[in-house]
Amino acid sequence: MTTGVGPKIAILGGGIGGLATAAFLREKGFDSDVYEQAAALTEVGAGLVIAPNAARLLRRLGVLDRFIERAVRMEIGWEFRRWENGAVLSAENLDEGCVRLYGEHTYAAHRADLLDALRSAVPEHSVHLGKRCVSVEFEGDQAVLRFEDGETVRPDILIGADGVHSRVRGAIVGPTHARESGICAFRALVPAEKAPDFARRRAQTLWIGPDHHLVHYPVSGEEYVNLVAFAPAGSGSVESWTATATLRELLDEFAGWDPRLVELIRSADTPGRWALLDREPLDHWNRGNATLLGDAAHPMFPFFAQGAAQAIEDGAVLALCLAADPDNPITALGRYEELRRRRTARLQEVSHGRSHINHLPDGPEQQARDLAYSQADPLRANGWIYEYDPEVAVSASV
Repeated sequence: MTTGVGPKIAILGGGIGGLATAAFLREKGFDSDVYEQAAALTEVGAGLVIAPNAARLLRRLGVLDRFIERAVRMEIGWEFRRWENGAVLSAENLDEGCVRLYGEHTYAAHRADLLDALRSAVPEHSVHLGKRCVSVEFEGDQAVLRFEDGETVRPDILIGADGVHSRVRGAIVGPTHARESGICAFRALVPAEKAPDFARRRAQTLWIGPDHHLVHYPVSGEEYVNLVAFAPAGSGSVESWTATATLRELLDEFAGWDPRLVELIRSADTPGRWALLDREPLDHWNRGNATLLGDAAHPMFPFFAQGAAQAIEDGAVLALCLAADPDNPITALGRYEELRRRRTARLQEVSHGRSHINHLPDGPEQQARDLAYSQADPLRANGWIYEYDPEVAVSASV
């Protein structure tokens, strides 16, 4: 590129990963254009957890204060409870431990509140709504985007942040096949005034039992309790953020569980339901002047609550790599992929393994798991996740 003139950067997808990347690029002096097919920037789904590794990056962007206006600071985490009677198997003091070990708190929030915070760091003119991409093709090393409205874009750099059904991924690596995991997820919100006292605490609680588990925590300034439940997948499950189930179906999945949990579920709104599809880590996610990030690059099961955090980390590392070598974007993209692929593949692997552990049938293996949980210190054990700093990682790779 010409000195003093930044590359033309196109980001396909205006979700958490796309906006975080645009914000980090702006911090490093790069303009970008975010193309989002929706007519408005909204986040379907419900809650998420922002652990210290992501909270530090929100602070670095200058948006943490805005985020915590509605986010809820977690005081207790990894509170595992037994399915039939709610017996607490383990719990950890997040309020004190996260800051002491990793310099930031852990928060729970509605996805829309995180999206709003990230959006505040991206100029209005950079976001183009109602832009449905109909094809991504390559002319040599040049990615070409074509949109439904007839516009064609030939960027210097293309970043595919377009989610698990990514068009950019298809153009880079070809068709990728997902396996059915046999697990489906339900999500729902409960108005706080209808929720039992135990669910309104600032706690991330996981009820675990045979073939099922359910997570809940408060969100939206403690106005709601977010529920995410996992159960065997039926034939009607699809991989979608907009498919719904009935409340009766969700209640039937947890019939016979602790009555307090059943009471919480009964107060929920209409639950969403989607299938968890199993995908192997990609061998590569770059081609020419294009790359991937977030779910487009490394979709993972939600059992470590790191999907959004890894997309934010991706954006930070990508911006740092481009800032370090602005005249050689393809080289910078290669460095970004090399730095991120191993870490995200490891998180895909451990998240996958947790699905089996949480769903053990009652018996000796379950009893051994419960004992291990009671003796564990997950805040320290997962330090490799929470202590990660993109600036340190990029500097160490020189």
